[in-house]
Amino acid sequence: MAFIIAAISLAGAIALLLWGTRMVQTGVQRAFGPRLRVVLGRALDNRAKAFLAGIGVTAALQSSTATGLMVAGFAAGGVVAAVPALAVMLGANLGTTLIVQVLSFDIGFLSPLLVLAGFLMFRRDPASVAHDLGRAAIGLGLMLLALRQLMELMAPLETSPVLRQLLTLVSVVPLLDVLLAAALTWATHSSVAVVLLTMSLAGHGILPPEAAFAMVLGANLGSAINPLLEGTRRDDPAARRVPLGNLLNRVVGLAIALPLLPWIAGWAGGAEPARAVALFHTGFNLVLAAAFLPLLTPYAALLRRWLPERPSAADPARPIYLDPAAQRVPAVALGAAAREALRLADILEELLGAARDTLGARRPPTGSKALDEALGRLAQAIRAWLAALDTEALSDSDHRRMREIVTFVTQIDQAGSVARRILLPHAAALWKDGQPVGEAGVDELRALLDRLTGNLRAAASLFMTEDPRAARLLAEEKAAFRQLEEAATRTHLERLRGGAAEAVGASALHLDLLRDIKQINSHLVAAAAYPVLERVGALLPSRVVEADRA
Repeated sequence: MAFIIAAISLAGAIALLLWGTRMVQTGVQRAFGPRLRVVLGRALDNRAKAFLAGIGVTAALQSSTATGLMVAGFAAGGVVAAVPALAVMLGANLGTTLIVQVLSFDIGFLSPLLVLAGFLMFRRDPASVAHDLGRAAIGLGLMLLALRQLMELMAPLETSPVLRQLLTLVSVVPLLDVLLAAALTWATHSSVAVVLLTMSLAGHGILPPEAAFAMVLGANLGSAINPLLEGTRRDDPAARRVPLGNLLNRVVGLAIALPLLPWIAGWAGGAEPARAVALFHTGFNLVLAAAFLPLLTPYAALLRRWLPERPSAADPARPIYLDPAAQRVPAVALGAAAREALRLADILEELLGAARDTLGARRPPTGSKALDEALGRLAQAIRAWLAALDTEALSDSDHRRMREIVTFVTQIDQAGSVARRILLPHAAALWKDGQPVGEAGVDELRALLDRLTGNLRAAASLFMTEDPRAARLLAEEKAAFRQLEEAATRTHLERLRGGAAEAVGASALHLDLLRDIKQINSHLVAAAAYPVLERVGALLPSRVVEADRA
């Protein structure tokens, strides 16, 4: 019974350590995620700046995976070269060791103070940075509390003969320690937690130095395995270059360091065990960075040879930017969803182009149904992607942006349905049954479709910039199309009164097309302009606020 209670207590302390680590990560991501992304993006022009940025960003986020996902987002489509991306990962690996260095000192007495300060900050306005930093402070306090509990729980184990015999057997085979730590890191998604646990075991004499250093190597290996197994598109070889490169340099470092562990353990024998583990963790990543930074150019060329670019898939419904691992980092996940949403606008523009071409033909062009279906499938994939996000990790601004993306995707999807099911058939009907359509009328419709295409491009740009001035200009287009429809309706009524049957039939189709174009334009306004105007208080339930009242 006592063994069961002790096992539960130990598991609870480890769970508390993991939860504290997660709170630190999510708190910093909410507070500074977008800013850190900007800092990282500006540093990707050379390897030295990229390396330093990787250290700083990862030290703040306490997640090399999160940093790697940001780099992957910049690298999508080949915008960022492989050399600075690999340099960022070398810096990220070193950055994760910094909090381990801090926690290797005896600062457990700060735990109550951090939890209290974090609680007071967390009670602030949920939209404030202080609120998010309070969450991170609570997480750091919980980590210190968990470490203290681990030390207390492990103290009696120092004299346990059974445990000592077991660890003696494990210590004989350092590779077994490496695999055990790698599996733990893969399962917990936190090399920091595994290294801290190793420090506690070493500090109480439960793990000898050589075995502790082997577990540190395993934690470094496990943190590089996760992004490769879970964080890349399996059908895109080029997307695996950075995580594979990061894994291979750790494997090389492990292969060199593992035979040297007896010598390293003897050299560090005079140091305090927990501090020795922390120093080895930092030293291992520092040596790897020093060794690989000068070799990144040929290393990146080798990775490009192994994993060449894959030709783009012909299916427009196939998501390009929805990397599953990006869902862990809100700033990356929402950016990926927004980039994918812009592809919907491109598909809709193809449908509008098809409608314009149909005005000079007798039937809708082939392929319009496939485009409509692709638009619908891609829209559903984006909505499903957003629904799978961890809402707890989203700040208020993240929730707002997610709603805007869903609105844009839904409205563009509906506009595409109108274009394919209504606009295209009406455009083809103009030339059926001998309808007399004048060139002036066709030119007018083509000009309107060109104007609608321009509005679509403006909506896509507004979706990214969120500029209130551009939103007002797009919203005014709704009134302009409404006036055009009213003028066409008056012309149609006049023809009805004149009794010209052929002219009446042509004007009715002309009116139908105007209504179709107006309906699509309304979806564009609702997709991009209304969310921005609503956010700045310039939108009433029934209309846009007048300029002199805004």
